[in-house]
Amino acid sequence: MIIKLNKKVNYSNKKFLLVFVFMFFNLSYSQVTLNANGPGNTYELITKAFAPGNGTGAVEAPDQTPDGSHPTFGRHIAEVFDTELNKYVFEFYSHFAIDNDVSTLSTDRQRVEIKTYAASPDNLIGTDGENIIYKWMFKLPVGFQPSSNFTHIHQIKAVNGDDSSPLFTLTPRFGIPNKLELIYVANANSGTNKLKTVDLSLFEGNWVEVEEQIHVGSAGTYSIILKKHSDGTVLMSYSNPNIATIRPDNTFIRPKWGIYRSLSDIANLRDETVRFSDFSIQEVTALNLISNSIEDNYLFIPNPIYDKLYLSETIIQNYNSIRILDITGKMVENQPILAATLDLSFLKSGIYFAAFFKEDKSMKFIKIIKKNK
Repeated sequence: MIIKLNKKVNYSNKKFLLVFVFMFFNLSYSQVTLNANGPGNTYELITKAFAPGNGTGAVEAPDQTPDGSHPTFGRHIAEVFDTELNKYVFEFYSHFAIDNDVSTLSTDRQRVEIKTYAASPDNLIGTDGENIIYKWMFKLPVGFQPSSNFTHIHQIKAVNGDDSSPLFTLTPRFGIPNKLELIYVANANSGTNKLKTVDLSLFEGNWVEVEEQIHVGSAGTYSIILKKHSDGTVLMSYSNPNIATIRPDNTFIRPKWGIYRSLSDIANLRDETVRFSDFSIQEVTALNLISNSIEDNYLFIPNPIYDKLYLSETIIQNYNSIRILDITGKMVENQPILAATLDLSFLKSGIYFAAFFKEDKSMKFIKIIKKNK
């Protein structure tokens, strides 16, 4: 685990240790989970989790067209048994020729999504100053055909005020080759910022685990990591410790998952299914502030350590000093980084924290486990 601190602090101060340990264990005071449990009452199950007491308000699907004009297909989310996960999962259906956007009755786009919304309990929507961790799994079929315009499978949507565009989206996009994009829109006048773009084929046919962390604020934090479920391979990651995660006139943010795609290039599309599972919305007192960038993942220490602490080339190149703190917060070592090894044979067995610095500013913490041979 890597924890960033951006201010100088007194590392021998026990008050600091209590704050640090409080952050480290990522105390949670609210978590809601959603998993499929077998065919039948699927919309009701989703609503019970994401919008309890509000009918089918947590689902937006073509079959809910108020005037009943949608052709008879039935519900656009089902619970099916997945042999790889060995359990029931949610399967979303989108039909390129007949579906529309139930929320606007638009025929140039189509939507089947689940969401939290204004009537959801406070712990399911993100307001200024809150810390939220979203987790879920998804699986795109082999040959998934996205639109060249947009095919959102996940959105962090700002609500009220400047809310025409989502803040963050995961968007498969048609191309040669097809791509998966992480898109950010700061405000109505900022334009679209593609934060990450990777080859879509990496995701097709694979269950993917996603963890997204957000501190809600005008100078918020955002991180996301997508890993292949079968072996933990990181397929996409991004983190930013200073990014607007709510706009000035928004009242809250909310998550959405599903298939929301443009029909502007319908010749590229086909009927699609996307599977989802293991939804979790968790409000926490403090985020772990984990750096999810692939580059930063090279900054690690293999545990346990014995007599010597071996420093990677990334550490040597990017940091010029190191301090070691014991579990009580006492600093037991403080020296410049001059070599690739640090002698820690004098330490007793136990848990310690290595703090790496650049120009005397705290940059990263890494937990280390010391054992004696």
